[in-house]
Amino acid sequence: MENKIIAGLGEALWDCLPEGRKIGGAPANFAYHASQFGFDAYAVSAVGTDELGDETIEALKGNGLKMVMPRVDFPTGQVKVTLDEDGVATYDIKEGSAWDNIPFTPEIEALAKQCRAVCFGSLAQRNEVSRNTIYRFLDATPKDCMRIFDINLRQNFYTKETIVESLKHATVLKINDEELVTLGRLFGYPGPDLENKCWLILGKYNLDMLILTCGVNGSYVFSKGAMSYLDTPQVEVADTVGAGDSFTGSFVASILSGRTVAEAHRIAVGVSAFVCTQKGAMPKIPEALKTPQTK
Repeated sequence: MENKIIAGLGEALWDCLPEGRKIGGAPANFAYHASQFGFDAYAVSAVGTDELGDETIEALKGNGLKMVMPRVDFPTGQVKVTLDEDGVATYDIKEGSAWDNIPFTPEIEALAKQCRAVCFGSLAQRNEVSRNTIYRFLDATPKDCMRIFDINLRQNFYTKETIVESLKHATVLKINDEELVTLGRLFGYPGPDLENKCWLILGKYNLDMLILTCGVNGSYVFSKGAMSYLDTPQVEVADTVGAGDSFTGSFVASILSGRTVAEAHRIAVGVSAFVCTQKGAMPKIPEALKTPQTK
């Protein structure tokens, strides 16, 4: 049987939105959207032994997600989400959470050895325990596994060293325009030209692909010798929570399903635009959006 195992590795938490709590965390969001395309998608993280940990597991199960979710003696993660008048989110992320302390268990190692793709970020690397687990997981994956570094810079929870090490482990980088500016400052890449910076990073770290999202200003996929650009559809935004993760999850699932980069890009743009029209990070994706949309 064809291996369809994909993992989202890192934070599992509750987004505390103005209208109430919703399950989230970039890796879980990624896994959820990949699962919408028929993949065996796992959320890999840790939750507390508290009531919120029970709720996390139930909520992820309710969204059809598989998981490897050890229970640890730290509180289950929560994030206070504030939305501006355009529905754009900012985050206040509590420290010392369960997902900062993900243990590298035999079950996690066994999953790593079967992965066709894994998505990880910088946020869950702010603490040494989870950071070590992430690198051990990545080292245990098969050679042909897609390793997507969704950089996901939040507050001050990243270092240059962590970013460099992550890029060395990755085959794909997913980044947005604001994060690319930050990376340019950190690494001393001169000038305002986003495309030049992307080609530079792609070559320097020998990546297979680099995905750049620019909000309302479109998105790019850079691969060796080729570039795909698409405009962002105009939609009525409910909130942007999880939109980037839906882009990554649907793009990766489409590539692994045999789509071309251009086709996968079109699917990802359509899915992420739809997610912006919905409340929360894990809406059900309409079947029509799972194939490339023509203009």
